[in-house]
Amino acid sequence: MFNNKLMKDLNEWGVRYLEKAVFNLDYGQYKLVLHALDERKRVIDNAPNGPHLCHALPCMTPCFSWFEVVYYWAGLKMYDLVAGRQLLHLSRYYSRKESVELFPTLAMEGNGRKLSGTVVYYDGQMNDSWLNVGLACTAALAGAAVLNHAEVVSLLKDDAGQRIIGARIRNNLTGEEFDTYAKVIVNASGPFCDDLRKMADKNAQEMIAPSSGVHITLPDYYSPKGMGLIVPKTKDGRVVFMLPWMSTSPHTYKDWRKLLRQWYFFLLQALPRRQTNYFYLWGEPLLELQILVLALHIFRNHAKMKYSSCTDVFSAWSGIRPLAVDPTAKSTESISRDHIVCEDYPGLITITGGKWTTYRSMAEDAVNAAIKSGKLTPAYGCMTNKLCIVGGEGWDPSSFTVLAQQYKRMKSTYGGKVVPGVIDSAAARHLSHAYGTLAERVAAIAQNENLGKRLAHGYPYLEAEVAYCARNEYCESAIDFIARRTRLAFLETDAARRALPRVIEILAKEHKWDNSRQKEELQKATNFLKTFKSSKNAQFHDGKHT
Repeated sequence: MFNNKLMKDLNEWGVRYLEKAVFNLDYGQYKLVLHALDERKRVIDNAPNGPHLCHALPCMTPCFSWFEVVYYWAGLKMYDLVAGRQLLHLSRYYSRKESVELFPTLAMEGNGRKLSGTVVYYDGQMNDSWLNVGLACTAALAGAAVLNHAEVVSLLKDDAGQRIIGARIRNNLTGEEFDTYAKVIVNASGPFCDDLRKMADKNAQEMIAPSSGVHITLPDYYSPKGMGLIVPKTKDGRVVFMLPWMSTSPHTYKDWRKLLRQWYFFLLQALPRRQTNYFYLWGEPLLELQILVLALHIFRNHAKMKYSSCTDVFSAWSGIRPLAVDPTAKSTESISRDHIVCEDYPGLITITGGKWTTYRSMAEDAVNAAIKSGKLTPAYGCMTNKLCIVGGEGWDPSSFTVLAQQYKRMKSTYGGKVVPGVIDSAAARHLSHAYGTLAERVAAIAQNENLGKRLAHGYPYLEAEVAYCARNEYCESAIDFIARRTRLAFLETDAARRALPRVIEILAKEHKWDNSRQKEELQKATNFLKTFKSSKNAQFHDGKHT
């Protein structure tokens, strides 16, 4: 089953881990930083790892005292030094005036303190959704059998009950169940890995400590296109991220458990009571409303941003990161973010923990463990350092110009008339960065099959992408497209809702759905979007923000 999360920093504020390594003399954290830096550089620079999906991003740390300037400048210079040859760009200090020029919405004053300047360092950002799909497609081309929308019902053991030899699988699209066998099973199910381990041994000790972060998506005018903002530590220990993301600005804060303990204090001071009916998430309106209102309050007071109102929120959601933990550990603060590979039941390899930055080396470690467990004899060693992800071979940052120059967006008007239109640079850039060299196939569908219309006003997604994803990227449902191929559901929930009828219409043609299935897809996708929020918030009508 494909699993995605927010496109974000590849190293996820590795400076924080370096800080812990230095002040706590923690060699394990230091090794994690080195490992992540090495893999980050590989993902961004090496064509085999999908260059069209990853790029360097400058991140600004605001400083409201000269002590903070010196502290963060020294820390980030140490980060540069540790990175060595893996360094993307040197960090540097910007004066108060320069900082506001680079980040116009950054407040000059906050909580009675004036901005002293900022320190900017470089990290990586990736398109996690398409990288995830690209990995699956690359595996399929290499001979793997890929099954989406599948669920493990139970694990199969040998006659003696001593070893796992297979799994009972349910196809959640059809309800069909079947058995599949293997010499070794790899459990890479993220936050659900303990559930699978307990299928093998009901007494298995839990090893997952889920860490949750809450995200809100704001209009692009909050953050410049090429600059992120990070507050590494607020007064109450939170970490605040503000990153440009697909023409919007996602804001993230960590450790929402602390948030809940303090919600009474913040809620009374955050926003006027008349605004507290705006947001409902995940079917628990009161609890999640408090989280979102607090996010906006923290965003205003700790990130020191010029703030408008909560009606600017396009979408809101929470993500879970599966941290590997020693059951005797007292809190997640002491948990290493590195991954763990173990075989606590013969034939079942579990890999958990880690993060997106180190996905390749995690996979290498898991396969090596599987080789050892199954006494396998591979013909070659690990090849993923040189294995090209689909769309990456021959891609160039200027590839989008070919799309803009050589293809037209043929589209049907509401009256049924087919009219030509240019593939503008925004759509061309999107196609190039999402599909790499395969973008020309999507552009050809837009041109030859009259599927050149945009699915949602203000976003570059084309109708042709729905057909392409259905044919080539295992897109089997409307939710697959709006959330797991494109990120429209995460970018703006209301725009995703408006695009649904057309998305379902195209998928119905591709998969030969009857009317009953189309109605079912609409209902499922509508309910899914309600888990982000149920009220209409920030919207653009005819280019005007209302």
